[in-house]
Amino acid sequence: MNTPTLPRSVARFLGGAGFALAAALAGPGLAEGESLADAQRIVAIGGSVTEIVYALGEEGRLVARDTTSGYPEAATKLPDVGYMRALAPEGVLSVKPDAILTLEGSGPPETLTVLKAAGVPYVTVPERYDDKGILDKIDIIGKSLGVEAKAGELAEKVKTDLDTAMAEASARGRDARILFILSMNGGRILASGSGTAADGILSMAGAQNAFPDFAGYKQLNDEAVISAAPDAILMISRGEGHAAPVDDVLSHPAIAQTPAGVNKRLIRMDGLYLLGFGPRTGAAVRDLSAALAEHGL
Repeated sequence: MNTPTLPRSVARFLGGAGFALAAALAGPGLAEGESLADAQRIVAIGGSVTEIVYALGEEGRLVARDTTSGYPEAATKLPDVGYMRALAPEGVLSVKPDAILTLEGSGPPETLTVLKAAGVPYVTVPERYDDKGILDKIDIIGKSLGVEAKAGELAEKVKTDLDTAMAEASARGRDARILFILSMNGGRILASGSGTAADGILSMAGAQNAFPDFAGYKQLNDEAVISAAPDAILMISRGEGHAAPVDDVLSHPAIAQTPAGVNKRLIRMDGLYLLGFGPRTGAAVRDLSAALAEHGL
């Protein structure tokens, strides 16, 4: 068997005996849906993952969470092992987990390699930005934790809520074009294209993404924004003192020339609530649809 090579910082953290144990137990982790039924010291990484663990009533098995896990409030009392896309293995291993449950997209890859090599059972939960993706998360987490019956009940409840919210949004028959802006640092607009959580939630709310022709997020020039003529702007609320003032957004030289700017249509919602794709997404769809309706869209 090839012995895994771990970064020196992790080797120092684990110590001689711990490093030998990690090398001996090195493996690829568990496949999706495999059991962590006996685990009692679980680290949850990813806001929707943590939220689903709580919704299943299994929060007593959590010993830590990542920075994106801000709901429910009780989760914020757990030790924070860092931002899900910038994890350090030392931080995760410091809480002595007997299992790791992480959302797809966590990283960096080097950290995941170390965590898997440390011999801790490890399950990755796939991320998809639609209603089926949410139900799949619940199913996989439920199976991983050995609580399939609870997961079935939760999935049924969440599906009913999603179906109702999406049907209500669809019944409005809207054709509004929405520009989702992730950031406006220095007046530069970083906007959502296709294949993002923002694109997914807009579709579920019966609205159109103003920029469906590129994937991911892209910095836009003024001409592109003006040409897209969005009917409304959607942004994440970032807390007091961290969000661009409404007037600054709507008076941006490009936005001011669009229907969104002219009619002062700016919607802000909590990031995890809006883009988390977890048990509360049906409510988020309903709230977004209602906010659009308040703006006449």
